Amino acid sequence: MIPVPSGVRVWLAVGHTDMRRGMNGLALQVQEALGRDPHAGDLYVFRGKRGDLVKILWHDGLGMSLYAKRLEHGRFLWPSATDGAVSISTSQLSYMLDGIDWRNPRYTHRPQIAG
Repeated sequence: MIPVPSGVRVWLAVGHTDMRRGMNGLALQVQEALGRDPHAGDLYVFRGKRGDLVKILWHDGLGMSLYAKRLEHGRFLWPSATDGAVSISTSQLSYMLDGIDWRNPRYTHRPQIAG
């Protein structure tokens, strides 16, 4: 996973994105479609039409990074809106990248009472 510092905002670009785009094309999409600055240090997450591939664009102050992840089985859960961006937390992003429902994660471990 990307070593994301605390306080970084994560933006999901809702709708479908052409996954043939690279850093420059996605940065241009952040500027034009989302109306945000891709060099501000936020993470921008894009999902393809099939739903099994995401790309994350991030400028860490030194340079632009592009991270891609493809699921072998299943699809990434995505907001149903058609345009704009949705803000999520870095914890929710970690859930999403692990294939867990980031909208309603469930705590499954229940420690037993000692004694």
